[in-house]
Amino acid sequence: MVRVQSKTQKAGEISTKLLAHYDEHARELPWRVPPHESSDQPANPYHVWLSEIMLQQTTVAAVIPYFAKFTARWPTVEALADAEEADVMAAWAGLGYYARARNLIKCAQAVSEELDGVFPQDEGRLIGLPGIGPYTAAAISAIAFGKRAVVVDANIERVIARLFEIDTPLPAGKTEIRAETDAITPDQRAGDFAQAMMDLGASICSVKEPDCALCPVSKYCRAYNSGKPQAYPVKAAKKAKPARKGVSYWIEKDGNVWLIKRQAKGMLGGMRALPDDGWRAGANGHAGSPVDANWRMLDRAVSHVFTHFSLELSVAVTDSVVDENALPPGEWWPVKSLDNAGLPTLFSKAARIVLAEERRR
Repeated sequence: MVRVQSKTQKAGEISTKLLAHYDEHARELPWRVPPHESSDQPANPYHVWLSEIMLQQTTVAAVIPYFAKFTARWPTVEALADAEEADVMAAWAGLGYYARARNLIKCAQAVSEELDGVFPQDEGRLIGLPGIGPYTAAAISAIAFGKRAVVVDANIERVIARLFEIDTPLPAGKTEIRAETDAITPDQRAGDFAQAMMDLGASICSVKEPDCALCPVSKYCRAYNSGKPQAYPVKAAKKAKPARKGVSYWIEKDGNVWLIKRQAKGMLGGMRALPDDGWRAGANGHAGSPVDANWRMLDRAVSHVFTHFSLELSVAVTDSVVDENALPPGEWWPVKSLDNAGLPTLFSKAARIVLAEERRR
C-alpha cells in the first residue's frame, strides 16, 4: 500500500529541511544574529527595522555600507529620532527611493516619543507606524521578536512560486503565494525560517540560473520536477516607462556651487540639489533657467531611471556673473566638498559631468 503524504506533513518537512540548511549556510549580515546564537542573543529590533527599510527595492550589497554608517552615527532609535532631517537625508543620498528616508525619520520619532523607544512586537501595531507596511511589519515581528508571521519578499515570492508551480501572473499571484507561504511557515523559529527563505532565493533559487542540485527542498519543488523553474514566477508584461526631459543648472562662484533644497513633497523631496527647470514624473521641464545668464549646454546628459519614468537631464553651465538676489533660495557649497552635500545620485551624476568638462577645458 502506497502511503500518501498529507499536506501538513509535507509542509513540516519543507520547513525542517530549510531550517537545517539555514543553520549550516546562513549568510553573515551585520543586522542578523546567526542562527546558533539567536536563542541567547535576540535580534536588535532597531537593526531589523532599519535594515528592512533600507532593503526595500535595494540589494544587500548596496545596503551594508549604509547600514554601518547609520548605526555608527545613530546607534539607537532615539538617536535617530533626534537627528537633523538634513543630516539623515544626506546620509541616505545614493540609496534612492527617498520617501523611505523621510518615513524613517517619522517612524523613529514615533517610536521614541510615543512608545518610549520600544518597537511593538505585533504586526498590527507595527503597521500603524510611518513607512511600515504588511511585509516590513511581518519581518520585524518574526525576526526581531520570534512571532509567527508570514514574511514574503521578492526572493521568497520566487521560491514559493517555483515550489508550488503557481502560474497566476504577478501581481495577481501574490495572494496565492502568500497562502502557500503561510502553509509552510512553522510556529517556532518563524524569523529564522523567513531568513532561510530569503537566503535560498538570493543564492540557490536565483532568478536566471537556479542551482537546483544544491537546493534542500528540490524534491518538493513542482517547477523543478517539471523541468522549468525559470518560468516562475509568471510576470505580467511590463508597460513602457514614459521618458521625460529636464535641465539642471550649474552656477559657480569662487569655488562654490549654488545648491537648492527641493520641496519636501514630490521627487527627491527635502534633498539638496542643483537648480533645475521643474521636470517631474508627469511632464518635461518647462520652468526655464533659475536666473538670467549666458547658459552653455554641455554635450553630455544624465540618463536616470526612476520607478515610474526615465529622465534625460541635460546640464547647463554659465561663466557669467549672476544676480545673487535673483537666485532661488539655497546656499553656496564648496565644490571640493560636494561629496558631503548628500546630493541624490541624479545630481551627483550631473556634477561629475560638469567637473569632467572643466578638467578638459
